[in-house]
Amino acid sequence: MVRDQIVLTKRFDQINPTSVSDYVRLDGYQGLKQALIMDNEAIFTELDEALLRGRGGAAYPLGRKWRHMYGSKGNTKYIVCNADEGEPGTFKDKALIEKDPFAIIEGMTIAGYLFGAKQGYIYIRGEYRRLQDLFNEALDNARKANYLGENILGAGFDYDIKVISGAGAYVCGENSALLNSIEGKTGRPRVKPPHLADVGLYLKPTLVNNVESFAGVPVILRKGGHYFRELGTEDGGGTKLICLSGHIKNRGLYEVNLGTPLSEILYSEEYGGGSSTGRPLKFIHFGGQSGPIGSVARLADCEYSYDGLWAENLAIGSGAIVVLDDSVNLIDYLVSVAQFFAHESCGKCTPCRIGSLRIVEMLETFKAQAAAPGDVERFEHLLTHVTQLSACGLGQSIATAMVSAMKDFPEEFQGVVDQAIPERQEAAW
Repeated sequence: MVRDQIVLTKRFDQINPTSVSDYVRLDGYQGLKQALIMDNEAIFTELDEALLRGRGGAAYPLGRKWRHMYGSKGNTKYIVCNADEGEPGTFKDKALIEKDPFAIIEGMTIAGYLFGAKQGYIYIRGEYRRLQDLFNEALDNARKANYLGENILGAGFDYDIKVISGAGAYVCGENSALLNSIEGKTGRPRVKPPHLADVGLYLKPTLVNNVESFAGVPVILRKGGHYFRELGTEDGGGTKLICLSGHIKNRGLYEVNLGTPLSEILYSEEYGGGSSTGRPLKFIHFGGQSGPIGSVARLADCEYSYDGLWAENLAIGSGAIVVLDDSVNLIDYLVSVAQFFAHESCGKCTPCRIGSLRIVEMLETFKAQAAAPGDVERFEHLLTHVTQLSACGLGQSIATAMVSAMKDFPEEFQGVVDQAIPERQEAAW
């Protein structure tokens, strides 16, 4: 691993974010220019070598996803950037849109060239209204400089990008719900298969990637797949934008090499700086509300990488790292997580629509210390059914925080049963 190489944030605060000339001055559009002189297979080879895993949360290898899309039949194809960023604790995409929008535009344009797409869309959440205006200004300037529009850079290909505004629906972070929203339909997930690479936007093959994923593509083509891979680990190349929040001294956005020790991220002055309250750190919620929870004590020797966290039954997800100290009651925290999902459920499928409410009710029973023997087991059973029967990633991830928390802090769940009021104890028996 090559440490301390900043690639995604190196232009932050160094340029006027809507100036094409400023962007070009700091290696901008070198990736696109390189793509124009490479054959398609060479581009795929670099992407495969880089092993850029999707930065939206699923961690699927980008090169493999793009190859699947390339094999899709049809003359009309679409490129879509998911900038909905509804995951609590995540603000990395906002920073990229605000401080380096051309990196996203360049990555999407490379995809447009590779797949012969004429039109791209970036779906930006409605709460980022000011950033939508900024991004539109960057698009206009790219057109004027011939980096978008007709006959881009004289290479004979036409491609443009349009901004679509979301309306604050968390479920539209799910790719198929996002495409429905772009089409003007209700933002609810589609049944899969077929996959979006085969039947996506307007029933045409569609590539959907995250903001950070697209921003990484120009780096790979400019510097090479091997260089990008060396920034991370064998199981995932590159750097990762992380969002530190909660009871951590230095809250904010950081770019770290994959493979960096988690203890360094939490406690070094370069990153987190340790507890902001002076109390011991208790647990970390990774990747937003849909991610797992891990005990800080258990993760002392863990590295922040895909394999490193997977080995601990955790995940990088979107890059959010929400840190809480020992003053936080875990059950109270999980009630707020469950309430979030119950509020954001689109209602399409019964397991999520009803199951999310039942999860809230059971957690509130635990919180009120009104549980009875067997309630923990019934809760686990409920979580399993909601996960396995829900139609999309929203319902399938409701239980992630709960299940992981129960593994690391079983005493907190058993404790609410041991302290249950006598009437509930007697009723259960």
